[in-house]
Amino acid sequence: MRILLVEDDLKIASFIIKGLKSAGYAVDHADNGVDGLHLALTEPYDTGIIDLMLPELDGLSLIKKLRQAKINTPILILSAKDSTADRVQGLQTGSDDYLTKPFAFSELVARVQALIRRASGVAEPSTLILENLSIDLITRQVKRGENKITLQPLEFSLLEYLMRNKGRVVSKIMIMEHVWDYHFDPQTNVVEARICKLREKIDQGYENKLIHTIRGAGYVLKESD
Repeated sequence: MRILLVEDDLKIASFIIKGLKSAGYAVDHADNGVDGLHLALTEPYDTGIIDLMLPELDGLSLIKKLRQAKINTPILILSAKDSTADRVQGLQTGSDDYLTKPFAFSELVARVQALIRRASGVAEPSTLILENLSIDLITRQVKRGENKITLQPLEFSLLEYLMRNKGRVVSKIMIMEHVWDYHFDPQTNVVEARICKLREKIDQGYENKLIHTIRGAGYVLKESD
């Protein structure tokens, strides 16, 4: 899952980026509202985390412009302002959630996960299932049948993206945009390498394979034929 962070406090931004990346998220960062708006209008994101007090373009104005442009990316506001009026104004502007500073990182992650679940229509409990493969988005536990599978953060993020798009072919570009925080390089084999490792953990030893390569198109997670 790919997240846009718009935060001008570099210490806070570094803390959030490090934590989100360790949790398996791809993160793009802008330190002012103008750059944040440009990224949000031109790149696909699963969630936006936006500070209110930003240089060049404040957070509320940024959110208004996004909603006017019909960009419906779920947005979590970060702000030191904690009055009821500030919260109401933020939510009425078009944000989906509001978190005041200082905050616990575990709460930030929980709120991001909730926004992604809500946007994708995943009902509670937050478990994605395909045949005997299941991933719990809260505990980040992966199981195939009764067997627990240990995944690295990037592997989990890749599997989550495939699961959210199960039955749908996703290209290398789409995977790079949502799982990694840099643009697609047609010369890199990072996607193939990660898919290969993921196959070893998910499909190896099972007759029914779930991860399929569609030559010239990409990859799809689907039920066995």
